[in-house]
Amino acid sequence: MGQNDLMGTAEDFADQFLRVTKQYLPHVARLCLTSTFLEDGVRMWFQWGEQRDYIDTTWSCGYLLASSFVLLNLLGQLTGCILVLSRNFVQYACFGLFGIIALQTIAYSILWDLKFLMRNLALGGGLLLLLAESRSEGKSMFAGVPTVRESSPRQYMQLGGRVLLVLMFMTLLHFDASFFSILQNIVGTALMILVAIGFKTKLAALTLVVWLFAINVYFNAFWTIPAYKPMHDFLKYDFFQTMSVIGGLLLVVALGPGGVSMDEKKKEW
Repeated sequence: MGQNDLMGTAEDFADQFLRVTKQYLPHVARLCLTSTFLEDGVRMWFQWGEQRDYIDTTWSCGYLLASSFVLLNLLGQLTGCILVLSRNFVQYACFGLFGIIALQTIAYSILWDLKFLMRNLALGGGLLLLLAESRSEGKSMFAGVPTVRESSPRQYMQLGGRVLLVLMFMTLLHFDASFFSILQNIVGTALMILVAIGFKTKLAALTLVVWLFAINVYFNAFWTIPAYKPMHDFLKYDFFQTMSVIGGLLLVVALGPGGVSMDEKKKEW
């Protein structure tokens, strides 16, 4: 009984948090989600020569093609972010950012690095949730009218987004025998499963947001490393990628799990 009371209190807190922040949460979520693209686009400008030389050396594609790659990344990411944040042509912006993720996955050989591949897939999950949100806004004029058939693609986008988001947490699991690591793995895995299947979704996603933010600030504190050291850029990249996944989870909190979830099915039982 005590456990049920504790869970009920936690769910009440999550609902109260959503009511208080409902007006601002989607905006914060979109800003967090696009943060890694914004940071990477700006970095392309300030590290133009380094990025161009890396692509040219890796692929032997020549100065012109390497420069075109950097320019495409810069313009594609910054334009996509501006469109998403201004709520204009969001679906086109998301498809463009999907293209950037795919391009970078190939160009930087991320396909062969499981950790970075899973994080890029998690980033794609956040974009799927953005697409779902844009479809939701398109249907809002029909509020109160059943649209199960029309909205089913949105529901599967939400499912795909939730499943892909949890891949980020799989890269944070630590396989050692320390008590803290074992506890972190158990709790993290349980929360990941809850988000993926859509059970107690808002509470689980909100808990993951808090946990992931704390881990991010502690382990990826790039501001404590001098800018000239390579570790500064590595930690900065990880920090903003993690912030984007946090943005995706905040969208889960704001939008709910969608129709393909245990939370939704419970309403039918």
